[in-house]
Amino acid sequence: MNEEQTGIDELLEQVRRTYVRVEPHEAYAAARAGEALLVDIRYAALRERDGLVPGALVVERNELEWRLDPQGSHRLPEATGHDLRVVVICNEGYASSLAAVSLHQLGLRRATDLTGGFQAWRSAGLPVLAPALP
Repeated sequence: MNEEQTGIDELLEQVRRTYVRVEPHEAYAAARAGEALLVDIRYAALRERDGLVPGALVVERNELEWRLDPQGSHRLPEATGHDLRVVVICNEGYASSLAAVSLHQLGLRRATDLTGGFQAWRSAGLPVLAPALP
């Protein structure tokens, strides 16, 4: 069998065509207005190194679907329904795209991700909480 293979760059292009990504200032305004839940999926070492987005819910990538599924037995209190607007934040805006599409598959059709991730947020001069000292 000779099946065509899809590389990660092509896969990202495909999934990103299925929803509208948000820029840092747009995500910041939506969160401040109570119109979006920011969800930071970066792993602990990056959060400890670079800091946190104020008000963002921290959910490691490997727990995301379980914690945000409104019908799931392991959901967080913030997972209030399928109409919840979730903005997923990773470090540079790659893993978050795949995570957003995974949330779409759970029925969270308003899920999106932050273009450029945490690094773009910080570069835009938006608030960042300093990492906690050990």
